[in-house]
Amino acid sequence: MSVARRRRLIRRQRSSVGLALVAAISFLAGMTDAIGLMAVGEFVSFMSGNTTRTAVALAEGDVGRAILLLTGLVAFVLGNTFGVIVAARSRPYGVLLCVTALLAASALVPEPREVRFLLLIFAMGTINAAVEQIEGLPIGLTYVTGALSRFGRGLGRFILGVRDRKWLVQIVPWTGMLAGAIAGAGLQRHAADAAAWAPFVVAALVTAASILIPRRWSVRFLQR
Repeated sequence: MSVARRRRLIRRQRSSVGLALVAAISFLAGMTDAIGLMAVGEFVSFMSGNTTRTAVALAEGDVGRAILLLTGLVAFVLGNTFGVIVAARSRPYGVLLCVTALLAASALVPEPREVRFLLLIFAMGTINAAVEQIEGLPIGLTYVTGALSRFGRGLGRFILGVRDRKWLVQIVPWTGMLAGAIAGAGLQRHAADAAAWAPFVVAALVTAASILIPRRWSVRFLQR
């Protein structure tokens, strides 16, 4: 096997593993967001939605809710900050391990709902640092607006004759999030008491799987 062919094979394998991790994390994000929305009443990973909800709360004079949502936005930003710091000192599994602990804490303290809300948001902010790119392509984990936008723009360029198909990977986080949200909504509706622990279990499984990813591969999933 030639060196060039071997490199292509390794790159393909690395991309496949990375996309599988992206799908799993997006599934977790979708599940957590759906459970959080139904149990707490607010989004825990969709900050565009919470920004709009903040504006609506202010317009309606609901200052308490507006403050809670603004605090959530800050928690999301700080979660991303924390995730980047952890990722710089460990592989992605270090980030996922922290997220697993945060999700366990949120399940242990379901009341008051404001505390659980902020813990879930901080966890979803943190998890974004686990995977930031796949072979140089930016990837979003807890939000899919960017992914759908990149997918649409890639489709437009393809129609115009550009035959680069890398944009197709953007459908992976959207599919993962949709599947996770469906699973989370179903769990919250039919098993509300146990649903709070579902994100923790999924996060623990994803963390365990991520430990098996070679370091030379996993470091390529981070922004450099």
